Amino acid sequence: MINQHLLKTFCTLVDIGHFTRTADQLFMTQSGVSQHIKKLELQLETPLLIRDGKSFSLTDAGEQLYQRGHELLRSSEELEQLIKHDETYEGKIKIASPGSVGLRLYPFLLNQQRLYPNLLVDYVFAPNRDIERALADRKIDLGILTDLSKLSNVSSKKIAIEPLVLVTSNNVTSVNWQKLLELGFISHPDAPHHGRLLLSENFEEFKHVEQFMHKGFSNQISLILEPVSRGFGFTVLPLHAAQAFRQQDLVKIHYLNNPVGENLYLCLNRIAMTPNRIQFIKSAITSYLAD
Repeated sequence: MINQHLLKTFCTLVDIGHFTRTADQLFMTQSGVSQHIKKLELQLETPLLIRDGKSFSLTDAGEQLYQRGHELLRSSEELEQLIKHDETYEGKIKIASPGSVGLRLYPFLLNQQRLYPNLLVDYVFAPNRDIERALADRKIDLGILTDLSKLSNVSSKKIAIEPLVLVTSNNVTSVNWQKLLELGFISHPDAPHHGRLLLSENFEEFKHVEQFMHKGFSNQISLILEPVSRGFGFTVLPLHAAQAFRQQDLVKIHYLNNPVGENLYLCLNRIAMTPNRIQFIKSAITSYLAD
């Protein structure tokens, strides 16, 4: 592989046509310039210059090296500038989160993209374990988790708490244990976990969600409250998911006496570089979810 430092000396010498002025241009000595040319000739095992006193001309090999070398150096400089061109509001950002926080966060990020059209947001809704793995494999730039990552190469920082709430149809004005038994339970993938967290802190009778009559199940975050709104049962959801339901007039969100929430962690790959656009979105997400 051709040493680019030597190649730059050679091309500069050909451009200027004089050893002394080349040395001045490159802040070298004249002998240093000569040594660079000799090293390059030794590396390529062919003469590059035909010397005639203080002047010189190029051999065929020297002419080819000069033409191609100039292109190589220019491409290298352009690549360096491209790498250093780290714009805050430009480039793609890949983000993943669980469904509930995503229902609140994704529209906010789209508003950021509207403000900065060269900022491109790719957003994926996924469970914690998939987000962790994507971060570890550097398939995404940022992830929101509801639990601390257990992977050594994923860093986690708590940025907010998302309340858990009990949701019924709008004709249920208040709830007690007997009322919940009568209503029955609308389940979803995280319902046993969410139900245990919230109900165990508010009802002494609670042991597990199987105590309630099973009234339905949905794995679509935007549809979980559809059967609830029709009076088929109650469920427990993160607040963002409950507030995202399109027909708020058909449901009632109950805030129980003992509030319970899930921590939200902003996570990154521990060894990955964080360009300015990632830092910007990271700060924007932190401020937005902390409100």
